[in-house]
Amino acid sequence: MLIFSIATAAVAPGIALLTYFYLKDKYDAEPLHMVIKVFFVGILTVFPIMIIQRGITFWLGEGPLLGSFGISAGVEEFIKWFVLFHMIYKHKEFDEPYDGIVYATAISLGFATMENIIYGIASHASFGALMIRALLPVSGHAMFGVMMGYHLGRAKFSSGTGSRKYLSYSLIFPILWHGIYNYVLIHVTHYWIWFIIPLMAFLWYGGLSKMYRANNSSPFRVTEAHGQD
Repeated sequence: MLIFSIATAAVAPGIALLTYFYLKDKYDAEPLHMVIKVFFVGILTVFPIMIIQRGITFWLGEGPLLGSFGISAGVEEFIKWFVLFHMIYKHKEFDEPYDGIVYATAISLGFATMENIIYGIASHASFGALMIRALLPVSGHAMFGVMMGYHLGRAKFSSGTGSRKYLSYSLIFPILWHGIYNYVLIHVTHYWIWFIIPLMAFLWYGGLSKMYRANNSSPFRVTEAHGQD
C-alpha cells in the first residue's frame, strides 16, 4: 500500500498538470495520442540526460554555477528542445502557437515524472516529500516547458530573423530560469523558502500570461469568430 501511495504521488502531479495545459488549448486541441507520445518520449530522455550529466561532471567537475546552469539546466533543456525541434516543430499537427506549449509541457512533465519516480525509489521518499516535489520541481519543469513552447510557437509562425530570434529564445530562457531555480534551491542554504516562493509565483504569472497570449494568437480563433458572425 505504501509503494502504491508513493508511486501515485510521483506520477499524479505530472499527469494532472499535463491535463491542465492540454485542456487550456481553446481552439484546436491536439490529438491526444500525440501528446501522450511526447510525454513518454520525455520519460525516456531521463536516461541519456543522466549519462551526459555524469560524463560532464567527471570531465569538468561541478561548481555552483556550472552545476546549476550548465550540467543541470543546460543539458536537460537542450535535450528536450532538441527532441521537440526534430519531432514536433515541423509536424503538421503543430498548426497554432499554443501547440508549442502543449508539446513542450508534455515532454517536460514526462521528464519530471520519471525523475520523481527515480527519486522516490532511490531515496525511499515519503508521500509528503513527493508532494513537496510536486509543488517545486514538477511545477518548475512545467513552467520551463511553457517558456520553451511559447517561443517555439512564436518561431513557428514568424519568418526570417524573427523566427530565428524566437527559436533561440525557446532554448535560452528555459536554461536561464531553470538555472536560477536550481541555484536558489541548491545553493541558497538560509531562508531559501523566501526566494523560491516568489520565484515560483513569478514563473506561474509569466507562464499563464504566455498561455493567454498564445491562445489569442491562434488562427483558429479568427475562424471561430467569423463563424459566429
